[in-house]
Amino acid sequence: MSLLTTLSAEAATRVELPFPAIVFGIIGIVTFTALALVMWSYRDVANRHPHKSAQHDASHGHADASGSSH
Repeated sequence: MSLLTTLSAEAATRVELPFPAIVFGIIGIVTFTALALVMWSYRDVANRHPHKSAQHDASHGHADASGSSH
């Protein structure tokens, strides 16, 4: 086969998507939103145990090692 024949055969082949293109965007938005919610759920985890963070701050020479919240 020549290159022209191969290219024309490839051009005639069309692959259909399993669903409309907008659905791919919706899947992406839902996925990143779910991941953002998971990441958001871990907010402020270090401050749930102030005695541990105060010990860490004191052992590493931080200025405010009292463990008090502002």
